[in-house]
Amino acid sequence: MCREVDLHRAVLAKNDTSAGTLRAELAARGTSVINLLSSPGSGKTALLERELLRARERGIPVAALTADLATENDARRLARSGVPVKQVLTDGLCHLEAAMLGGHLEGWLPDDTRLLFVENVGNLVCPASYDLGETLRVVLASVTEGEDKPLKYPTAFGLAHLVVVTKTDIAEAVEFDGAAFRAHVAQVNPGVEVLLTSARRGAGVGELLDRAVAAADGGGIHQPVMAQRPPAHEHHREHHGHEHHDAAGSPSHPTDPARTHAGAPGIAARRP
Repeated sequence: MCREVDLHRAVLAKNDTSAGTLRAELAARGTSVINLLSSPGSGKTALLERELLRARERGIPVAALTADLATENDARRLARSGVPVKQVLTDGLCHLEAAMLGGHLEGWLPDDTRLLFVENVGNLVCPASYDLGETLRVVLASVTEGEDKPLKYPTAFGLAHLVVVTKTDIAEAVEFDGAAFRAHVAQVNPGVEVLLTSARRGAGVGELLDRAVAAADGGGIHQPVMAQRPPAHEHHREHHGHEHHDAAGSPSHPTDPARTHAGAPGIAARRP
């Protein structure tokens, strides 16, 4: 068990180093990463499609990278927005890692990109432990997933800078208890904002984009209490031939865009 814990810590430490470097390099070129995490079927892609369209309408240079185990369906869908989109197929890996993201950005990400939306693999376990060099980490849950979702996935919700509820247009039909959901979020992440959205009706789309722009401009970002605690317990196991990592505790999640480290794939700073 000790060996497994040590291995997991080493993997996360290496990722944190890569994430810090990537964050600094992207900041130097004026790009901020918005990391979107959710379970499969939460409506993440539908909401992101609306966000990209709204950003284009407002003249904000954006791009999107979407990760899935298989198929390029989401990339084709997001490309309809007219902004640069890239599909990453993880070949069974249940999460993105900072070095992986940096490698896919090299030679693809337009120089003038202000916001890079990363649609992580649909999973609230593995991706929660991996910093991607993001400026803003957004965790989404639909009204169909139940009010106790934050309690079932405390690491994911506990490390969020912003929590988004999707599909609110059907909240009444599924008897979603918004007050209970907010209370459960507050248990694992006191003080974090909960934003209500509906991709179908466009509700909350502008507000989410506003939060992303404010974060990119250096505005106040919620600092989760969990991110300031040392890990309590970690677990490592093999999953479909790949290393699968699950942190039941609270891994380090740096949020300082000025933090720099060596070792991540290089992304050249934009020339003045």
